[in-house]
Amino acid sequence: MSAPEIINLAGSIKEQLPTDIINFIRGAGDIAEKRQQRLYLVGGVVRDLLLERPNLDIDMVVEGDAISLAQGIADVIQAKVTTHPRFGTATLKWGKRSADFITARTENYARPGALPTVRSGTIRDDLARRDFSINAMAIELNPRRYGELIDPFEGRLDLEKKLVCVLYDKSFTDDATRIWRALRYEQRLDFRIEPVTLLLIKRDLDMLKTLSGDRLRHELELVLKEELPEKTLIRADELGVLAELHPALKGDGWLLKTFAAARERDEKIIPQLYMTILCYRLTPNEQEQLIKFFRLPKAMAQVLRDTLAIKEKIKELAIPGQAPSIIYDLLQSYCPTAYTAVSIAAGSETVVEHIELYLNVLKDVNPTLSGDDLKKLGVPTGPRIKEVLDLLREARLDGKIDSQKEEEEWVKRWTKK
Repeated sequence: MSAPEIINLAGSIKEQLPTDIINFIRGAGDIAEKRQQRLYLVGGVVRDLLLERPNLDIDMVVEGDAISLAQGIADVIQAKVTTHPRFGTATLKWGKRSADFITARTENYARPGALPTVRSGTIRDDLARRDFSINAMAIELNPRRYGELIDPFEGRLDLEKKLVCVLYDKSFTDDATRIWRALRYEQRLDFRIEPVTLLLIKRDLDMLKTLSGDRLRHELELVLKEELPEKTLIRADELGVLAELHPALKGDGWLLKTFAAARERDEKIIPQLYMTILCYRLTPNEQEQLIKFFRLPKAMAQVLRDTLAIKEKIKELAIPGQAPSIIYDLLQSYCPTAYTAVSIAAGSETVVEHIELYLNVLKDVNPTLSGDDLKKLGVPTGPRIKEVLDLLREARLDGKIDSQKEEEEWVKRWTKK
C-alpha cells in the first residue's frame, strides 16, 4: 500500500498571506518547537488558501497548553494577549493583526443542543470535532514540517468537487447550528451540499428546536453579514430551515429584489437593515413573537417596531400632494433605519419622496417664537403653550406663515379667540 500523498502549502502561504502574518506564523512555529509543542493553522484560512480566497482570520491549534504558548509568543514579539482559562484559549494582538490560540481538544455532547464538554486531545481529535470536511484541515507550522497539510477527512477533495460534506451522521443532532452554517458555506462558495449531508439536514430539522433563540439569532446575524445574504435565506426557505425561526418569514423573489435594492442604495449596508427588511412583512403579533424569541437587543427591537409603525401609514404616505404638515405628523420621531427600510420595501415612489422630504426639510422646521415669547403674547402657561407651538409649526410647514412677524400676528389672533 502506497503512502498518502504529502501536500505542502508553504508556497500558497507565501503567495497569499501578507508578509507580517507570514513572519508571525513562522516565528510562532519556531517558538512552539523550542517549547516542544506542535502548532497548526486551522479552519477557514486553510480552506481559503486552497481556494485562493482572501482570509486573514488566523486560528491556531496547539497540542499542549495554548495559553502558555500564546503568552510566550507575546513576550517575544511584544504583543498583547487576552486569556480565557476556562476554555483553554487565548487571543494575541499585535499592530492591527490578531490570532486566536486554542488547545487541541475533543468534544462530547450530553444531549442535542447542549454546549459540549471538552478535554485535551490531538490535532486529529480537534479536526474531528469540526463541522464540515472543508473546514477540518490544518497546516503544520513547526519548522520540520512547515506548510504540511493535515487532511484526515479529505476536505481538499471536497473543495475540488465543490461539496459541503458533514463529518458524521449525528453532527446536526449534536449541534443544529451547523445546519445554518452548511447553507452559508454552500451559498458563499457556490458549492452544493453533498447528498447524504442534505438528507441529514432534512432529517434533523427538528433539532433546530433544541437551540435557544440567542444561538439562532447569532446564526441569522452571520447570514446577514454575508455578501449576498438573500441567497442563503432563499435556500433556507426552500429546505424548511427558515420556517424554524418563524413560519411567517419568507425567502422569495420579493426578498431577492428588495435586498438588491438595499445594496443599490448603499453598498456598505448594515445587517440591521437586512434584518428589518426580512421582518418587514410580519404582522405586529408575529414581529413581537420574533423579538421575544430572539431576545433582540432593545435598539434592534425598536427599529422593527418603528418600521411597522411607518408601514401602517403607507396608504396616507402614498397620497400624491399630501400636505407637508400631515407628512410631518405621519413620520416624526422614528429611528433612521426604519425610514430607510420603508423607503426600500414600500414599492412606492410617492412614499419615498415624502420620506425624503421629511428627512431633508420638514423635520427641521420649527416656529421662530419660543414658549417664553408665547407667554409674553398672552398664551396661558401649561399645555396651551405646546398646542400653539404645534399649530405654528403646522402653519409654517404648509406655507401659511414664513416669518416671525406673521407668527406673532397669528398668536395675537389666536389669543383673541
